[in-house]
Amino acid sequence: MEIKYWSDIACPFCYIGSNRMKRAMKELGIYEDTKLELKSFQLDPEAPQKTDEKYINHFTHGVKSLEPQAKQQMASIALMAKADDLAFNIEDAVPTNTLDAHRLIKLAESKGDRVLTEQVITRFYKVYFHDGVSIADHNVLTNAAIEAGLDKDDIVRVLNSDEFRKDVIADELEAQQSGIQAAPFFVLNNKYAISGAQPYETFVSALKQVQEEDNH
Repeated sequence: MEIKYWSDIACPFCYIGSNRMKRAMKELGIYEDTKLELKSFQLDPEAPQKTDEKYINHFTHGVKSLEPQAKQQMASIALMAKADDLAFNIEDAVPTNTLDAHRLIKLAESKGDRVLTEQVITRFYKVYFHDGVSIADHNVLTNAAIEAGLDKDDIVRVLNSDEFRKDVIADELEAQQSGIQAAPFFVLNNKYAISGAQPYETFVSALKQVQEEDNH
């Protein structure tokens, strides 16, 4: 089986949805043998490198009257994450650009080490949704990537260049050409699609269906 999924580090539903997919894969015993690829998807490619803006502005766009509704949405998302035992502190998330984070994920993938890649992805989600620091800050990214297992010299080289930028843009272009307008978006065996952070049971059911087809 092959699974590719479009996801952004700044997307709470991507964090939750990808976690559910991976958990379902492990429950069915197919995690180790299934090709799994994260495709870059920036929710806001124009997001700044530095900002004083609060995450709630994602929902309100600065309109004060929308804050009560936005806080309810954020509380609902936090409950979803908590139910999945994810480290989550959405109110303190810093809404900055994720391009460099995606480039470092591409660096991890280039090593051909699935465990390393997953460690980098997981650590970056924690930076964004738990640590309350900027995922666009090169010092933050460097320290997090080193913690996840990447080599410091490789990290510095990538961050001080445009390396892997074309790969990130290619993923986003592929999404556009495939009519994918939101993340997370999962494609199983280039045939079946799952959109959004669906319930865990939905992922299990879809994987079982594809698994049965593969076995026939």
